[in-house]
Amino acid sequence: MLPFWKRALDFAIILVLSPALILFGVGVALLVKCGSPGPIFFRQRRVGCRGRQFTLLKFRTMRPDADAQSHREYTQHLMTSEVPMTKLDAHQDPRLIPLGALLRACGLDELPQIINVMRGEMSIVGPRPCLPYEYERYEARHRLRLSAVPGLTGLWQVSGKNRTTFSRMVELDIEYSRRMSLGLDLQILLRTLPALWRQCLDMRPARRKPAVSPEAGIGKSAQLNHL
Repeated sequence: MLPFWKRALDFAIILVLSPALILFGVGVALLVKCGSPGPIFFRQRRVGCRGRQFTLLKFRTMRPDADAQSHREYTQHLMTSEVPMTKLDAHQDPRLIPLGALLRACGLDELPQIINVMRGEMSIVGPRPCLPYEYERYEARHRLRLSAVPGLTGLWQVSGKNRTTFSRMVELDIEYSRRMSLGLDLQILLRTLPALWRQCLDMRPARRKPAVSPEAGIGKSAQLNHL
């Protein structure tokens, strides 16, 4: 259960930002609808606090027939290597809808997760929830990163994110779970927009490189397309 101060902070942020959230949400929904046939929203089972599963909501940025096997292969490699978590969609991923990469780099595809926050399944600040098949491969120490309720942004996201390794992500998420406080959440929130800006800048040189297959990526860079 979320601490009272955390729940209050979540609702205060949603209330203050609600006009912008609605405006951007409508804009992204129109881009998705006009850019690709299929549903506007993407629903996916995720594992949250202490292994509890829930349905995470996102704006759809992949084509309806997109293959998910490549993500599974990258994830398996990522968990056993020390390589930066460069996103799969950073290299002209053909599975993306028009402007899909930009929406993901800016974090706009995550806006529907405000609904998950209002339901109490997520918080604004916390570790990112993982997929069930990832959780099954977690060691005991890895599962400690889910000691806190998952969030839209977090200590890992503002500390390098795609430039860090899987083990570093685990360390940062465990650190957040142990140090969780109002002051830390406010610090993370202040660092979120600069972190998103750096992520958008990182996307520009990466987009000039050709996409790589899961097999070619082994030994070079592991890539998560859902983070």
